[in-house]
Amino acid sequence: MEEEPVTSSASSSFLLKDISNFKTPKRTSKNSNFHSPCPRFFTASKQTPRSSLSFRPRSRPSLSSSRSRTAASSAAARKLKAFELEQCHSARKEQARKEQSLKSLSKSLTVWLNFLYRNPKSCGCDVSISGDDNNVVRVDSAWRSPKRMRELWWRGEESENVAADISGSMYLALRSSLKEVCSFDDLKQRMRIYLRLGSCKEIFNVMSQVVKNIDEGRLKMKSHCPIVTDVGMKEKASKILMSYNPIWLRIGLYIVFGGESLLSSEEDNSSEQDISFLKMVIDKQFFLHSGLAKAYAYNKKVEGLYRPGYYENLGNVILKRILLLVLILDRAKSQTSLPLEYGIDGVDGGSPLLFTVSSGIKSSRQVLNDFLSSDVMHGEGNLLAHLVIVGYKVSHQQSALVEFDFQVSDLFVDLQDGVRLCRAIQLLQHEPSILMKMIVPSDTHKKNLANCGVALQYLRQAGVMLCDEDGMKITGDDVADGDKELTLSLLWNMFVHLQLPLLIDKTIIADEISKIRGFNMENLNAVNSTLLAMLLNWIQAICEKYDLKIDSFSSLVNGKAIWCLLDYYFRREVSCSCSNKDSHETRGEESIMSATDYTDAVHNFVLSQKLTALLGNFPEVLQISDLLEHNGAVSDQSVVVLLVFLLSQLIVKKNVDQLNFHKLLGCNCQNLERRHSLTRRQSASSEAVVHKKEIDKDTTEDAAKKFKAIQSWWRDMSERNYKSVVRPAGSTSYCLTARKSSIDIQRENAAIVIQSHFRRLIECRKFLKMMKAICLMQTVIRAWLTVKKHSELSKFSFSRVQEFPSEELKRLVEFIVERHSFVNLRRSVLLIQQAARIWIAQRHDASYPDLVKAAIVIQKCVRGWMVRSQHILGPAHIESASLMCREIGLSNSIIEAATRIQIAWKKFLCRSLHNQNSAAIKIQSNYRGWRLRRSFMKQKQAITKIQSNFRRLKCWRAFQIAWKDFVYRSLQNQTFAATKIQSHFRGWQLRRSFMKQKQTTIKIQSNFQRLICSSAFHQYKTAARSAIIIQPHMRGWMARRKVQRYRYLIVVIQRHFRGWLVRKELMLQRSAVIKIQRAIRCLKCQKAFHFQKQAAIQIQQFIRGQITRNRLLGASSLHAATTGSCKFKMVEGLFQSFELTLVIASVLKLQRWWRDVLLFKLRTKSAIIIQSHVRGWIARQKAYRERKHIVVIQSYWKGYLARKESIGQLMDLRLRMLKSAMNVDDSRRIINRLLSALSELLSMKSISGILHICETLDMATAHSLKCCEELVAAGAIGILLKQIRSVSRSIPDQEVLKHALSTLRNLTRYPHLTEVLIDTPGSIEIILWELHRNKEEGYFIASEILKKICSNQKGVKAVRKFPALLKRLHNLVEELTRKANMEKRNPRGTVAIRENIERRLREAVELLKLITNG
Repeated sequence: MEEEPVTSSASSSFLLKDISNFKTPKRTSKNSNFHSPCPRFFTASKQTPRSSLSFRPRSRPSLSSSRSRTAASSAAARKLKAFELEQCHSARKEQARKEQSLKSLSKSLTVWLNFLYRNPKSCGCDVSISGDDNNVVRVDSAWRSPKRMRELWWRGEESENVAADISGSMYLALRSSLKEVCSFDDLKQRMRIYLRLGSCKEIFNVMSQVVKNIDEGRLKMKSHCPIVTDVGMKEKASKILMSYNPIWLRIGLYIVFGGESLLSSEEDNSSEQDISFLKMVIDKQFFLHSGLAKAYAYNKKVEGLYRPGYYENLGNVILKRILLLVLILDRAKSQTSLPLEYGIDGVDGGSPLLFTVSSGIKSSRQVLNDFLSSDVMHGEGNLLAHLVIVGYKVSHQQSALVEFDFQVSDLFVDLQDGVRLCRAIQLLQHEPSILMKMIVPSDTHKKNLANCGVALQYLRQAGVMLCDEDGMKITGDDVADGDKELTLSLLWNMFVHLQLPLLIDKTIIADEISKIRGFNMENLNAVNSTLLAMLLNWIQAICEKYDLKIDSFSSLVNGKAIWCLLDYYFRREVSCSCSNKDSHETRGEESIMSATDYTDAVHNFVLSQKLTALLGNFPEVLQISDLLEHNGAVSDQSVVVLLVFLLSQLIVKKNVDQLNFHKLLGCNCQNLERRHSLTRRQSASSEAVVHKKEIDKDTTEDAAKKFKAIQSWWRDMSERNYKSVVRPAGSTSYCLTARKSSIDIQRENAAIVIQSHFRRLIECRKFLKMMKAICLMQTVIRAWLTVKKHSELSKFSFSRVQEFPSEELKRLVEFIVERHSFVNLRRSVLLIQQAARIWIAQRHDASYPDLVKAAIVIQKCVRGWMVRSQHILGPAHIESASLMCREIGLSNSIIEAATRIQIAWKKFLCRSLHNQNSAAIKIQSNYRGWRLRRSFMKQKQAITKIQSNFRRLKCWRAFQIAWKDFVYRSLQNQTFAATKIQSHFRGWQLRRSFMKQKQTTIKIQSNFQRLICSSAFHQYKTAARSAIIIQPHMRGWMARRKVQRYRYLIVVIQRHFRGWLVRKELMLQRSAVIKIQRAIRCLKCQKAFHFQKQAAIQIQQFIRGQITRNRLLGASSLHAATTGSCKFKMVEGLFQSFELTLVIASVLKLQRWWRDVLLFKLRTKSAIIIQSHVRGWIARQKAYRERKHIVVIQSYWKGYLARKESIGQLMDLRLRMLKSAMNVDDSRRIINRLLSALSELLSMKSISGILHICETLDMATAHSLKCCEELVAAGAIGILLKQIRSVSRSIPDQEVLKHALSTLRNLTRYPHLTEVLIDTPGSIEIILWELHRNKEEGYFIASEILKKICSNQKGVKAVRKFPALLKRLHNLVEELTRKANMEKRNPRGTVAIRENIERRLREAVELLKLITNG
């Protein structure tokens, strides 16, 4: 039977085999020479190896046709799948190309915007302010509007008067008060450097009042001066002062303290050293005073121990210093700042920011509030109010716009707020009015939309298309949401319509194209053609010189056209020298290198940007990283941006920059006329200009060296090209030597060029290999993260692999999933095998020797039986077979033949068995060798891979370090070179402007002198006629002068006479005053004498009474002394007590009588006062009533007169209204319109329409009962309740809620409509819910509605049906009571919040009383 093996698909029987020896699938090594019969990878997507032990029967012929059809259909399916994959790949490539183009364009536009914000003048923007070009950010020049600049011509006398006032003696008190702070004369001198005279006078006037209040003690710090003694408050005060810009702080401290060292620092003002220096000045100079410390010190050798009064005086000094410093800086900044209507202060002109961006203080008022807080000042509540009373006012407030950073880092994120877009429009259109409409800071989406809307409005007015290439309209939402394609389309349209006209002039381009092509371009329509078309014609004309065809801007991405452009213009500029013209005429037509030979786009683009940057400010439109990554430009629009700036530098600004260009070249190619003019200008210039030129010559050496190096390289290339093209004529030997030398030079140069290109190619390949490895690693990591992110690897299905866009990513994900499934399967099989082996080992541990012995015995018996059967039973079978054959009658020959066949078969079986044994032995040995070799190769590959990865990591780290150093050095060199070039360019520009001004002045003077000479003849001719006319005028003038003199004398006499009369009257008044004073003094003296007399009488009365009392007491004691007998002692004591009792009783009677007299007088006086007040109150009430009656009578009378006058007009108006009412359609009446609007209220979707309808209903129901009844009949209550239930917490919905509740309040004014509202289901619950829900005006409206409802018994019953809401009302009353008590205990709480809480509490209490009392 014939057998052949078959290929079985991944069956379960094969997967259940022992696969513990299989490792993780890896890529095959190219160095391995061993070929396994099995596949190198064991994955689920491939077939299992063919098994030598599995066989299948021969295929049946009936299935051949079906298999052929299946193979054909599978081939067609594979082709279809391949076609679909090809289409998918092409779509992905197109999408990737588009994304790369958009990314490159976004980077180019980002560079353009940053260049526009940084150097608007280089972009052609008009940065002057009202015709003034000197809009430099500085602190020593005051800002003057155009109107004020015109007024300065006639305000010279006023400034002289102000200077005289300041220099006068009117500030003696201020001078003496500020002597402990600073010297007044030095202060005045330093202030005039940075402030106008008017501002200086204003500051002195204000400080005079302030120091007066400080010296008199009405404005002072606390006695212990906590701003010095308290360390925390001192640090806080230092931080407040350091919130000023270091530039302004230096100026302020210089004005107050003096010291040129504060202004002599040439370092960065924001450096740490400068800031620490300012902190030390504030700490040692501002908060201390050495003179006071010496004057109040107990012991000069002991610091910090002072006599009483030191800290009080020091507080006054610090108070004067801070008030003077803040006022000076506020006035200086106010007069030097640029108003918003002219631009952004500190950017477009004006002066630097007064406060730093990082500080929290943004106004001078905030400085005073924080520095002089209630913890520092003595008895001050609102310090600014006190200062305003004395005239001290500070007004500067630093806006958020001047602090805004316009630098663009992420284009689509940074443009979402619309501020940078508005700034670009303002620069390109020179329209500062857009700054007034911006909202800064734009921290919400609503503000972003507003700013984007303003920007698009200005773009629409400027004629910029607000749509993309496909015609899709660009709105503010697209920019605010960061739509990439629409944002780039908007910026491209801005560049084309606003930036191109500033950089390119059509006439100049047309003239340039005419010069390039060598004939007049009359057919070139420069007026109707667009700027982009003119730009394309210009580059086409240049490329035609080099036999390079340019169809559109997309043909520029390879860099050939850029090379032609550089070769054409730069070679033409360099060829300008003082050598023989003929040689240069022949060489001017030859190119350095043909465009077809040089195809390195990266080199062309980089060279174009670097060379052009030497001529002036030039943006790096194409990034070097993008050029290296894509080996050229990706977006043709980015190349257009580069071309525009190249055109601006090479053609449009050529006349401006020609002098600087040739100065850097060091050429002397000026013609004779220009040389003579230059000589005349130099001779006419002053010594200062000569000194300035010498300084500029020293500063331009570095730039000249760099430019000469590039020039020499270009000249060498042109020389070599010229030598290779033009062969000089001469003798044969000279030609041969020249040819050999030229060949040697060419070979040497060619070798250098080849080496440089080969090195660059090697570096590019290394970089590309590195980028490829990085991309591969990134792809693998992304695939792993994607699989891990989507789901667990064990649950990941192969159907989800098709969801990934990239083929490489799909393949890696497939590989990771298969590997993970293989590892899981291998781990599970190993686990099963290990468990089975352990189980078997545990089972056979006990009886293992017996089982082995039994197995050996059984095997011996079986083998013996098999041998015996073969040897014993074999001959028996043969004999039996021969007997049978004889019985059958077979011949001996047949029997021998059978015997031989059997012998041959046995030999065959023996040989086959022997062969099988040898084959099995060989297979086992080969298999073991293959396993050992495979494990060795895997270990070798793993070691090699580890070494390669480690070396690659080391190389990558070294490359990163080297690249960072290279980038840092290149950036530093570029920055230094750019700074040098900018300084040279600015110096040259200033010198050029000065020469132009000087020429203009000379020309004006010559024209003026010529005008004088020409008018002299006409003056002489008209002299006689003028003399005749002048004489009568002179006589009339003399007569008028005489009359005026007489009139003046008369006025003087009258003035003296009137003065005499006034003096006489004054003397009379004085004498009268003296007499009155004498009489008053006499009256005062009489009163004083009367008082003294009465006092003397009272004293005499008191003394006489005392003498009388003493006399009476003395008589009683004398009488007691004369009685010497003891028997009369008792009688004498009784007599003495009786006499004293009489005296005391009389005294008490006198006192009682006197108290009654005084009480009567007091009662009489009190009654008189009460009667006078009552009579006054009655009189005032009577007068008030009479006045009110008079006003009412007057109003009625005036109303009667007005009605009497307008009765005719009213009748006419009434007739016209009746006539118009007859013609009005019923559907247009207000009630019908209200009903129709009410029916549309629930179906309306626009919130503005709903709000308008609710406002109309509120207004109509407030003034008309009929409207209320009609609306209630139409079901307005239910509709309004539904509308109230559907509103949200937004601001428009709250307005709708307020008007709906107000309409219900208008309906509840009428009792019958109130009952309808009560009967409406759910109305009470909704209104109670809104009462609990609202805290503003809606709360009070709902409270009024509930009060009207509770005034009815039926309404009270309806309200009591909702106990839960009533309980919440009780809780609301308790909460409001608690809040009101807390607000009363909080003295710093706002009055508005307290009043709102109390008003809500009153409303809730009244409503609760109505509900509970019924």
